[in-house]
Amino acid sequence: MDAISTSTLFVILGVLIFISAYFSGSETGMMSVNPYRLKHQANENNKGAIRVTQLLKRPDRLIGLILIGNNLVNIAASAVATIIGMRLFGDVGILLATVVLTLVILIFAEVTPKTIAALHPERIAFPSSALLKPLLKILYPLVWLINQITNNLLRLLGVSAEQHKGHSLSSEELRTVVHEAGAMIPEQHQNMLVGVLDLEHATVEDIMIPRNEINGLDVNDDWKQLVRQLANSPHSRLLLYRDTIDDALGFLNTRDLVRPLLKKQLTKASLLRSVRDIYFIPEGTPLSTQLLKFQASKERIGLVVDEYGDIQGLVTLEDILEEVVGDFTTDIVDDKHEEIIAQPDGSFLIEGGINLRDLNREMQLKFPTDGPKTLNGLVLEYLEEIPQGCLSLKLAGYHLEIVEVQDNMIKTIRILPHMKKRRDH
Repeated sequence: MDAISTSTLFVILGVLIFISAYFSGSETGMMSVNPYRLKHQANENNKGAIRVTQLLKRPDRLIGLILIGNNLVNIAASAVATIIGMRLFGDVGILLATVVLTLVILIFAEVTPKTIAALHPERIAFPSSALLKPLLKILYPLVWLINQITNNLLRLLGVSAEQHKGHSLSSEELRTVVHEAGAMIPEQHQNMLVGVLDLEHATVEDIMIPRNEINGLDVNDDWKQLVRQLANSPHSRLLLYRDTIDDALGFLNTRDLVRPLLKKQLTKASLLRSVRDIYFIPEGTPLSTQLLKFQASKERIGLVVDEYGDIQGLVTLEDILEEVVGDFTTDIVDDKHEEIIAQPDGSFLIEGGINLRDLNREMQLKFPTDGPKTLNGLVLEYLEEIPQGCLSLKLAGYHLEIVEVQDNMIKTIRILPHMKKRRDH
């Protein structure tokens, strides 16, 4: 070192600090790169992304390489700085060199490059991987030795570097990612993505048409009445039953009956021959599961049955799809507008049998849906009795008035105007 001039030592020190900054920035950039964006870019044959992906398959080796390089450079820089300090200030220069070099490395070789790498990980990680990959091959024996020692220590702590699984997201975390996407994903598309995630949290009972509201045909009714119902039905599929829903015979596709109906060739015998087998759905089936079952079985409609085989309601493929994409026009008449009627005073008259999920979605409310599925059921559960007349109550933070009770059911409920808005928690 005595043969090297002080100015040259300053240049060497500057180069060593630059190399230290490179290793520090590379470490932060490699560990901060978005794994999902990285995977996408690797699939698009981005060479930098492919190199980074290969290096991150064994993060223990990558970190070992970077730390070896960084520590070697920092030790060399310390030695050079000590020599410079002694030449310029004598013995006091050792202490001075230590203090100054610590500040320089901290500012220029640690904080600054790591901050830049954290803000722009891809810009740092992709180019630096071009040097790190061949450097790993050159220093592999040393990296392997250090990894063996550290990995054995990790095994004592119950950690295995070889079993690194990478990054994965739960459904709740994915939901957060969708909401945080902001303008990158249109709001309508965000709602659809969240709707798909919500399917696993809802069951067929949450969206089914209750058995008392199923629109069907009683085969034992007067034939003229049956023909009139068929001709005026807004539904493409009707349930045919004998006397009661419990004695269901099957579904009718009204489109198949249009021609014989117009030609007056339809008879009760041909009507029964047109019946299609009933597709039964077990109670409690998640919507995500039922959607796949509908797809596999090529069915579009089914009856929900409980553990005793009793019919509880009806579910269609359209009902499940609307949970994802929202309401859309179908061949089935939508009567939701009749279930929620705005009043001049700003209040809303709600039909007691309305589905709570539909009510929450339509009016941006937050009634609990983990118990009863209808507003009538929720109020009855809260009161623990059937009200005999008009009654005011506060339920789930909302002020309600029972307007009409009929046949042991709450037919109409009023929601006061100031409670329509979504509550803030």
